[in-house]
Amino acid sequence: MEDFYPYPVARIGLIGGGQLGRMIVRAAKSLGCNCVVLDPVHGSPAGQLSGHQIVGEYSDPAKVRELAESCDVVTFELEDIETDTLLTLEAEGHRIFPRPELLATIQDKFSQKVFLRDAGIPTSDFIDMPQPDADAFAAFGYPLVQKARRGGYDGRGVAVMPDASGFAHHLPVHSYIERFVEAEKELAVMVARNASGSCKAYPTVEMRFHAGGNILDYLLAPADIPAGIAQAAEALAVRTVEAMEGVGVFGVEMFLTTDSELLVNEVAPRTHNSGHHTIEACVTDQFQQHLRAILDLPLGDTRQLSPAAMVNLLGEPGYEGRPVLSGLAAVLAISGVCVHIYGKAVTRPGRKMGHVTVIDETIEAACNKAEQVKKMIKVLGDKQL
Repeated sequence: MEDFYPYPVARIGLIGGGQLGRMIVRAAKSLGCNCVVLDPVHGSPAGQLSGHQIVGEYSDPAKVRELAESCDVVTFELEDIETDTLLTLEAEGHRIFPRPELLATIQDKFSQKVFLRDAGIPTSDFIDMPQPDADAFAAFGYPLVQKARRGGYDGRGVAVMPDASGFAHHLPVHSYIERFVEAEKELAVMVARNASGSCKAYPTVEMRFHAGGNILDYLLAPADIPAGIAQAAEALAVRTVEAMEGVGVFGVEMFLTTDSELLVNEVAPRTHNSGHHTIEACVTDQFQQHLRAILDLPLGDTRQLSPAAMVNLLGEPGYEGRPVLSGLAAVLAISGVCVHIYGKAVTRPGRKMGHVTVIDETIEAACNKAEQVKKMIKVLGDKQL
């Protein structure tokens, strides 16, 4: 087969115009691809860079069809989207990756857990819970975690219950409950797989979460774990994505238990917060890798060239409105600091507004600088609450 590609190499349809989409668009331009973004917000972060945005809801069949018919391949930067239209478009011959059927399985977290269990992927014990019931929770046994089947992310749709008193704060939705895992560390592995079946994993990273919530506070890459455990985590992540026959980049989140066992917690069928450091720290970043995968191009080198720590920039409590950056010049004066602002027009408490990656010669040095960055840079707003 002759290796000739007309310019643009491909026209990528992207459902979702947030920060992940913004970074996908940037990577697409470097590969000689153009992007069309579908997002309901005029001038979305991704739309600002793509130059072509369809303004519409993700669930609008006419808008999704317009996107698919104007592009060579469709992908998405968020998973909580309606899949019926995507399944219809795929049946008509449109290329959509990851596959809509897989997306439907993953976005229902109970169905995802069933898939993992049936595929022989180690995960925590769980049962379906259509109606929250105190006796059923007690029979399952505390401590436990209740999770909404649909729509939960960044700590939303999750209730941790150390004992029976926690039932008073249960989620009043169709959910499932799972065994609370005594985790020594929470890990993640980014995995890419293309349509030809080639699969590559990035080095295992360690996730540390924001106090009082389940939003990633900062990330250490590589994880501070023995080499054998890191290799086992990467092998487990690859096995998970291969079982799903996934095409694209996937974030495989895991628990490392106090007994040194690895359990898959959840899988994200998209580029992921735990792979942002790859932009500066790896040969091929997760965003270009995702494009390579969905276009069935050779996957890039996943080697990490430098230790890195990544900090999320969240909207400060007590502020909303037009973002105001405090401490930007101070953090840019620190060697190895790389700032990414997402271009969101409005801030509010806890909203992801950007991230900062710190690279250094050792993970300890990068982590120490990340701690400085957390204290120095703030995303305020022009309105105080």
